Amino acid sequence: MIKILVNSFFILFFAVPAVWAAPPEDNSNAADANSNLEGQVNSVSQFSDIRPSDWAFQALQSLVERYGCIAGYPDATYRGNRALSRYEFAAGLNACLNRVNELIAAGTNDLVKKEDLVVLQKLQTEFATELTTLRGRVDTLEAHTAMLEKQQFSTTTKLNAQIITAISDTFGNKVGGERDESKIYFANRGRLNFESSFTGKDLLRVRLEFGNFANSNGASQIAAATGTGMTRLNFDNDSNDTLFVPHIRYYFQVSDSLNFVVGPTGIGYTDISTTVTPATIADDGNGVPSLFGSYSPLFRRGGGGAAANWNISKDFVLTLGYLASSPNVPSASSGLFDGGYNALAHLAYYGKQGAIGVAYSHGYSPGGVVDIAAGTGSALSNAPFGNNIATSNNIVGAQGFYRFSPNFQIHGWGGYIWANAKNSGLSDISNGRGGTDSLFVNNGDNANVWFGAIGMSFPDVGGRGNLPGILFGIPPRVSNSDVRQDRDNAYHIEAFYRYRLNDNISVTPGFWVILNPENDSRNDTQYVGVIRTTFDF
Repeated sequence: MIKILVNSFFILFFAVPAVWAAPPEDNSNAADANSNLEGQVNSVSQFSDIRPSDWAFQALQSLVERYGCIAGYPDATYRGNRALSRYEFAAGLNACLNRVNELIAAGTNDLVKKEDLVVLQKLQTEFATELTTLRGRVDTLEAHTAMLEKQQFSTTTKLNAQIITAISDTFGNKVGGERDESKIYFANRGRLNFESSFTGKDLLRVRLEFGNFANSNGASQIAAATGTGMTRLNFDNDSNDTLFVPHIRYYFQVSDSLNFVVGPTGIGYTDISTTVTPATIADDGNGVPSLFGSYSPLFRRGGGGAAANWNISKDFVLTLGYLASSPNVPSASSGLFDGGYNALAHLAYYGKQGAIGVAYSHGYSPGGVVDIAAGTGSALSNAPFGNNIATSNNIVGAQGFYRFSPNFQIHGWGGYIWANAKNSGLSDISNGRGGTDSLFVNNGDNANVWFGAIGMSFPDVGGRGNLPGILFGIPPRVSNSDVRQDRDNAYHIEAFYRYRLNDNISVTPGFWVILNPENDSRNDTQYVGVIRTTFDF
């Protein structure tokens, strides 16, 4: 009987090596493949995926109904086409050997023959190491499982966080001033993300945030000291180390090709689409340190709303989204549809070595909150008709990257903005020298703004996880206007080197130069230096 049992077991697992040599092509049940086995079944008919026409049906039937040493999964399947590891084989063989021992103990006459015992002894000897290792692994897993069940934060939620600290300073007289007003300062920003999944195909993210890179009124301290937003860091938008909730986002799939993103606050274009830049280049803590240099200003807008991502094909993704500036305020000129808003259409193609995208954005800003260049350009480009004139904008942009080799990649982006004044009146408009002039704006006045940048980076040069890079760009500039245009072009030249200490800590020295700050050659050149340390966990 033992010989029949052992031979059946070997036939079942080794008769067709090709079946067991590779994982199944269909990975739809990949998550279920790790489910715990259910108890012993009494009949092969209890398996919903076993048919009499299957090549191993008889062997399986014998093992199940005569010897009782095969177990199924909780969903009543056997999953006979799964890949088999040596550990799994050892576990199955051990179950059958235990069943043999039970039969022997029952004292059945003529149960064991001499040759069967020889085969059994050889199998036990050959798999002794695997069985011992498996027993140790099971004991360790049981101990870890018990500890996790006792100490786990949540069965559906995990915490990931990023803490950024930076020492920074600028050099050069303040825009419109006669002295350098900035000093060396040491600041921080922290983000705690609680991410929950309820179906395995969705993700709810709630973020807690704190920092002290900004003034008490929320304005960038480095921009205030230099007189221009062109010197801003990519992570300097928090104040007073007050813990608050700036971001709530829920992602869910409705099919393999269609998913949605919704959120009442803190949802930016980067949360509903991608910036089409290389991995980590646009990351606050591990990419380009400057605000302007990290990614296209087109994607720096948002609020609360919803978006859809449609995978037209394997390589093409279309994003459509609508984000209101203050959807939570139920008053005039606010709310989901009555206040400021931004709408995005972005089509991106993803190839093996790179990607390219074209985007169109339409937005409206009520008077008092105009910032169409997202703080990355001159004050005039942010509010070409002054801050108290309601302004609409249309932006077209293109962005992309290409990886020539594992250690060299190039990326770039550019865009053009059409801005229109939506009411008339006197308005304080930037003069490029740190002050404003009161000028009259007519309803329907136009202004055009353009911007662009190109960068090169070298992944893993100098060590695994390191990232040196350089970038050259032209910050947003008003090239034509019915009211006032910028005098000159500003130029942004930047170099950085992210040094990866380990998987959780990186240090990035960065330096950039702004020629003609505020797009005005009368202003002193600004030099910005930073040493950023990032903790990811």
